[in-house]
Amino acid sequence: MLGFIIRPPHELLSLLLCPGLRIPRLSVLCAQPRPRAMAISSSSWELPLVAVCQVTSTPDKQENFKTCAELVREAARLGACLAFLPEAFDFIARDPAETLRLSEPLGGNLLGEYTQLARECGLWLSLGGFHERGQDWEQTQKIYNCHVLLNNKGSVVATYRKTHLCDVEIPGQGPMRESNSTNPGPSLESPVSTPAGKIGLAICYDMRFPELSLALAQAGAEILTYPSAFGSVTGPAHWEVLLRARAIETQCYVVAAAQCGRHHEKRASYGHSMVVDPWGTVVARCPEGPGLCLARIDLNYLRQLRQHLPVFQHRRPDLYGSLGHPLS
Repeated sequence: MLGFIIRPPHELLSLLLCPGLRIPRLSVLCAQPRPRAMAISSSSWELPLVAVCQVTSTPDKQENFKTCAELVREAARLGACLAFLPEAFDFIARDPAETLRLSEPLGGNLLGEYTQLARECGLWLSLGGFHERGQDWEQTQKIYNCHVLLNNKGSVVATYRKTHLCDVEIPGQGPMRESNSTNPGPSLESPVSTPAGKIGLAICYDMRFPELSLALAQAGAEILTYPSAFGSVTGPAHWEVLLRARAIETQCYVVAAAQCGRHHEKRASYGHSMVVDPWGTVVARCPEGPGLCLARIDLNYLRQLRQHLPVFQHRRPDLYGSLGHPLS
């Protein structure tokens, strides 16, 4: 299993234009050795390739789109079948009032640009947290944090509205009151078949609730997505630990596209976008700053692991209840 770390596209392309030049910013992460019985049986180059994009969103929606589009086009050039963008890929505002003012419905101009981008590049897009004016906007004057999945023809194939809102006060990080501007989503979304595997949709703070990931796994998810904008205090302490835990307990791949750096004078994000395999190994990770990383998804390995370590068959809901009820 190989994961590739890619610097921002303009840096990579400038290096590739110099024949014979060793590329110092392109590196490879090799996974820890797997048990012999679970070695990869097929060539890794035959496996689906996914791209995880890391950005620093600001209140400027058009500049944010230009940055995201550049990364998506680079992902397509590198052969990815699916690109993941982080929570708040559209913008990160300075306050709730600005958030509401900049929000759009799913049928608005910005999502239209992304549907065109998906068609142009011919790949699927996981838009990890769109500030959506829902059908109840006029009544509530609040939005939804909506994870939108587009196919390679630009069609919306799934939407998930964040169910766990981040209302916390972390010393040194500043208070977060997502519910000031956002409604909680009413339900989970059943996993969706994509060229990389069956994807279960979640967003950021959802990763702290294993019931959600277990429900998605029992419904057939092979890849869990946690597009995020983690803070500078919780990030170093919890980010990788939680992502690896969700991968191990569900025996799923976990893909986590993240915001990074300083968005404006009031907010900054931790970054460290990554892909974790079902064994809990980080197989791809973004370096500091905007850019992308790549990983191949090996579903044969996932199935072998589940066969050798059949934890879902060993669950005892008669003793402790069912932490994640299968989705209907």
